[in-house]
Amino acid sequence: MALRIGSRIGLRPEKREEYLALHREVWPEVLAKLTEVGIRNYTIFLQGDELFSYYEFVGDDHAAAQAALAADPRTQDWWRLTDPCQQRLPGTPEGAQWQELTEVFHLE
Repeated sequence: MALRIGSRIGLRPEKREEYLALHREVWPEVLAKLTEVGIRNYTIFLQGDELFSYYEFVGDDHAAAQAALAADPRTQDWWRLTDPCQQRLPGTPEGAQWQELTEVFHLE
């Protein structure tokens, strides 16, 4: 069974267009790396100034996959470029943006 991970992150309103442009520019290469380490169905929803992200991990070692992503120049560029456009949402503890989801409903 896949490990399901989700996040809810704020987007700085003044950086919205910059985020979208940067994301479009580097996303195809990043998606290739995500697929390589066992991440599937990576989806980002943007509503207002909130980003909702979801993915499924189908590999054997999530921590090793995360380490591989952190070491890859493609994903480093993605984070380096897009992270300054993001902000923690009020009430979200430091480091708690990403978490395992206990329930995910797929509507057919």
